[in-house]
Amino acid sequence: MTGSGAAKTAVEWLASVAPDPGACRWEWERNPHGVALLPAGRRWDVLILPGELGCPTLDVLTRLVDRPGPVLADFGDARIGFFVPPGTAARWLGTGVRSAGPGTWIVVPHPGRAAGGVRWLVAPDGMGTLNDASLLELAMHEAAGRLARGDGGEAGV
Repeated sequence: MTGSGAAKTAVEWLASVAPDPGACRWEWERNPHGVALLPAGRRWDVLILPGELGCPTLDVLTRLVDRPGPVLADFGDARIGFFVPPGTAARWLGTGVRSAGPGTWIVVPHPGRAAGGVRWLVAPDGMGTLNDASLLELAMHEAAGRLARGDGGEAGV
C-alpha cells in the first residue's frame, strides 16, 4: 500500500491506541501543530536514543532489513524514537537509552504530513510492523562502534 491509502491505514493503526480514537483523528486534522498525544505500551513501546546515536543506528538498521518499523525524530533530530513491541521498555537495559512503555505518552505526528518539531523518519505502515528489539540492539552496537572509530556510520555493514 502506498500514498494516501497507507497514511490512512497508519492513522487508523496509531489512533487505535488512543482513549478516544475519533478525538485523536480530529486532533490531527484540526491541531495546527499536526500532533496527538498517544499512550505507549498498548501496541508499541518506544526506545528513545540521542540523535547522535539514533541517526547512525537507523542507517545500520535500514541495511539489515528491507523496511524498519516506525521511527520518529524530534526537535532537530535531538532524539530518535524507535517503535518496538510492547513490553520491550520494561526489559530494556542500556545506558543513554530512554524508554516509553505503559504509563507514558508520546507526541505523534500525523503519518501523512509534516508536523512542527516532530517528524517521521520511517512512517508506520498501518499493518503493525515494529522494529525488532534484537536487531535494533545490534544496529545500535554497530553504530556506536562506528562513532567510536570516527566513521560516523558511513561505511557499509
